[in-house]
Amino acid sequence: MALAVIRFDLRNPDTAPATHRELYAACLEMAAWADEQQFDMLVLSEHHGDSDGYLPSPLVLGGAVAGATRRIPVFVSALLVPLHDPIRLAEDIAVLDLASGGRFTFVTGIGYRPGEYHLLQKEWKRRGKLLDEALEIMFKAWSGEPFEYLGETVQVLPRPMTQPHPMILIGGSSEKAAKRAARFGLGLFPSDEDEHLADVYREECERLGKEPGMVLMPKGPAAVFVAEDPDKTWAEIGSYLLDDAMKYAAHLTPDMSSLAGSTSTSVDDLRAEGVYRVVTPDECVALADEMGMMGPITLHPLCGGTPPDIGWQSLELFVDKVLPRLRSS
Repeated sequence: MALAVIRFDLRNPDTAPATHRELYAACLEMAAWADEQQFDMLVLSEHHGDSDGYLPSPLVLGGAVAGATRRIPVFVSALLVPLHDPIRLAEDIAVLDLASGGRFTFVTGIGYRPGEYHLLQKEWKRRGKLLDEALEIMFKAWSGEPFEYLGETVQVLPRPMTQPHPMILIGGSSEKAAKRAARFGLGLFPSDEDEHLADVYREECERLGKEPGMVLMPKGPAAVFVAEDPDKTWAEIGSYLLDDAMKYAAHLTPDMSSLAGSTSTSVDDLRAEGVYRVVTPDECVALADEMGMMGPITLHPLCGGTPPDIGWQSLELFVDKVLPRLRSS
């Protein structure tokens, strides 16, 4: 069965009608509702310094989501670990894991925006080393045992509920990312559907004598909306989806690949491309069949500043006319 996934990044350009406060309120209401409707996962993201207010604090929002829900897993993709103090981050993750009852998981990587490193006073050229150092420190911190840190013996408590720590996947589109995941004994989450990286990961695990972890290969459209009349909905939200696609594409470099990457410069091109989809209930069921077992149907109800009322229409139609058919299959 395909997975029902709801995603938020709270991007809100000046052209969008809702305020940031309205989007955040809608996010929490939608999260609680998705939890009640037995969605399989809620995804948050992290970026800094965007003109449209892209979510910069996924752990803070993750805590709010955990408080508004009871069962849905909270997945941050991606948490930009090199931009954070590793001790403070280990503490925050342990608290979130405890408060959520072990429902927190995240992907991490080195990121791809030099401006974020400048903004947070981190060295872009050392980003790989920063991630390696942070992970090593965080693992020690989560052990709950005293360890040497900056010349002194320290101890970090409380320990997370999930032992030895919440599930972590290493993300990225390079062989270095795949080898990093193997070296740390973590799972791999490529940014594109790239079996070569999975092979590199497994080969490196074998070379190091480590058991391979999970390889979570991305699949499907970046954002899905369900509508009885897709033409009408494209006319209503096409500009928001295009803005989202173009801003994401502007940050990608030629050496990067991403399943969510778009080359479109018009709404018509975006619709034909298929990275962003507005589908009927029947088309959504067909998409789920195409995704196969555990393939995600990623509903992104506030994508690009989409008005919450349109996002709600998509969610409710999905639950009324798609989800029962997915469950029965």
